[in-house]
Amino acid sequence: MTNENKIPESLPMLPVRDIVIFPYMILPLYVGRENSIKAVETALANNRMIFLASQQEVTEENPSPDTIYKTGTVAMIMRMRKLSDGRIKILIQGLSKAKIDEFKQVEPYFEAKITKIETDETKYSEEELAETIKNVKSKLEKVIALGKLISPDILLVLEDIKEPGRLADLIAGNLNLKISDSQKVLETDDPKERLILIDELLQDELELLQVQSKINSTAKDEMSKSQREYFLREQMKAIKNELGENDSKSEEHDELRNKIKNCGMPEEVEAEAIKQLNRLERMHPDASEASMVRTYLDWMICLPWNVSTEDVLDLKKSKEILDDDHYDLEKAKNRILEFLAVRKLNDNKLSGPILCFAGPPGVGKTSLGKSIAKAMGRKYFRISLGGVKDEAEIRGHRRTYVGAMPGKIVQSLKQVKSNNAVIVLDEIDKLGSDFRGDPSAAMLEVLDPEQNSTFRDNYLNVDFDLSNILFLATANVLENIPAALRDRMEIINISGYTDNDKVIIAQKHLVREQIKVNGLRSDQITFTEEGLQYLISHYTREAGLRNLKREIGSVCRKIAKNIVMEEGTSYTVTPELVSQLLGAPRFLKEEALKENQVGITTGLAWTQAGGQILYVEAIKMQGKGGLILTGQLGDVMKESARAAMSYAKANAKSLGIPENWFENNEIHIHLPAGAIPKDGPSAGVTMSTSLISLMTDTPIRKDVCMTGEVTLTGRVLPVGGIKEKVLAALSHGVKTVILPIANKKDIEDIPEHFKDGMNFVFAENLDEVIAVAFDKTNQKDNNQKKKGRKKKDVSAAA
Repeated sequence: MTNENKIPESLPMLPVRDIVIFPYMILPLYVGRENSIKAVETALANNRMIFLASQQEVTEENPSPDTIYKTGTVAMIMRMRKLSDGRIKILIQGLSKAKIDEFKQVEPYFEAKITKIETDETKYSEEELAETIKNVKSKLEKVIALGKLISPDILLVLEDIKEPGRLADLIAGNLNLKISDSQKVLETDDPKERLILIDELLQDELELLQVQSKINSTAKDEMSKSQREYFLREQMKAIKNELGENDSKSEEHDELRNKIKNCGMPEEVEAEAIKQLNRLERMHPDASEASMVRTYLDWMICLPWNVSTEDVLDLKKSKEILDDDHYDLEKAKNRILEFLAVRKLNDNKLSGPILCFAGPPGVGKTSLGKSIAKAMGRKYFRISLGGVKDEAEIRGHRRTYVGAMPGKIVQSLKQVKSNNAVIVLDEIDKLGSDFRGDPSAAMLEVLDPEQNSTFRDNYLNVDFDLSNILFLATANVLENIPAALRDRMEIINISGYTDNDKVIIAQKHLVREQIKVNGLRSDQITFTEEGLQYLISHYTREAGLRNLKREIGSVCRKIAKNIVMEEGTSYTVTPELVSQLLGAPRFLKEEALKENQVGITTGLAWTQAGGQILYVEAIKMQGKGGLILTGQLGDVMKESARAAMSYAKANAKSLGIPENWFENNEIHIHLPAGAIPKDGPSAGVTMSTSLISLMTDTPIRKDVCMTGEVTLTGRVLPVGGIKEKVLAALSHGVKTVILPIANKKDIEDIPEHFKDGMNFVFAENLDEVIAVAFDKTNQKDNNQKKKGRKKKDVSAAA
């Protein structure tokens, strides 16, 4: 071309990846990088010439001058078209090789000062290169014959090319070499050396293709051999049938067919099973897929498609079983009895409910599921979901995978052999999720009564009816369960046991169990009620019973050791013996206040281990109305303290707070047990009472405790955990409890024998709380003492 001799000294440079451009090549390029598009636009605006050089790293998005090969090709842009995605498509033709001397600029596009590389194609005679050219063309023909994706038309083009350098460039451009190999060819200036290099690269490519061809031929021979063996085996089968010899394979298939017919599958499921059996009959017994199909049919046959147990609809008997196994838990027991009653009236035409028992660890959620199965006369199975992160654990793997299995739901059905079992989904709030899927999303179908009648396991790939199963889920923290899954379950909250409940449960169940486990007899050890109470209050602090069970077991073991060593024959477990056997108490209760004091109020708190007494202490010191809060308080509790302070300031006159009190005093509120985090709004009333007592110098009654949220206007709002809080007050000997009026309904949950002797005061606002909590009789004595102190101070000053 005429332009070949008119290459400018500097040109816009386009870095390319995945390819090396050779002179005389014509090919399209897609340009997407912003600086590359600007380089193309600059070239089109001038002489349409552009310098093309390859990147050293294909993955580099923004190459630098150091990562671009110095040798490249000057090309002419023949056509340009803009694409809809913002890229441009250009058709280029290589003109000549050139080398970068320096980069004149790198922004907004690369521009390079270049030197054209001149090649003398007449340096060698045709006779000198004839043999090498012949070898190169021969090897190229063999490479194409072995399946290399090169157009055969290239051989026709090569016949017309006499220059060795151009011949080498054409082959290198069509051979799909590595970037480094192609660049090596481009950088070789001598035509003969370039041709020899191409000859070596063709030899390497030819050897690689020959190895691949040999591997493919071997695989084809193996396949033909396998088909031949199958054909011969089928002939042998036909000959044996003619001779009347038995065929164990046919007998096995007939047995499978009979089992499929007799196991009560729905029509669609049976049709799928028969289809897979027909496939198995046509397969070679040693084929890998045959064993997979055989395993699939075993699963289909073993499932209880129409096998179920008959429910025990005698409600009195069921109630006896539930009461014998578990103390209290009335809400859960009544819900099961309601279900059985409706099934009895409905002639067993009611789908199983999906219940979720939520509560702290150790309160009997999982064991309650076992008792429910026993009371209903159903099979029981527990699925532990803690730490499950793979969706396939629930829904199964597809059969295409090696070692595929059904999910946990189908596996449990195979094990219990009943389609109306009680299945406990233990720790449903501990389900996780990762790149393998979200198991909680898979549970949505399992726990939806509208969908689980057509549950489809990925392994079975047919519908199974789960609507007759009674699913019981257990959870510690409901907030960890996704909202959509939580909505599908009927939540039954199981609160922690009180100390009184634990004494009864220990007497009924735990003591007898541990005496038997540790090889003792009932005449060798007796637990007194006082001993159990002391053990519970001083050696355990939990909502459930696990630690209590361990401590009772520890007492039994130590006594068993003493009996074996003949240090005694029988023991009565009293508080003194518990201390002697288990050592110093691990937990100590808050001591009750000994006298009425200013600024110290008895509050009530709820913990997972039950109710607890919580003292709020307030003192004043010289200052300018500041408020200090300590005791590791949470944000909600701090806000309650500030609200109480604002209420006192706003109602100072009506409350009898002296003028200028806030300007001269600073307040410090502290809640003891500073290592334990505390939060919640229920201490609002308690902190308000302490503050007002401090400001009015009025003592608070030591025999009164309280709980409730307080607003800025002094209204007392309801709180939770009333049963546990009231029992905590009772265990500390505090008989008067101030509660929000909206919590009056919660008193019904407290057993009658605990309510006897208790005085409940239901308050609607802080005025009613103060009227009960303040010791007005001692207020005058306090004021007289203060006046007396002031007179002494005056006389001393005089």
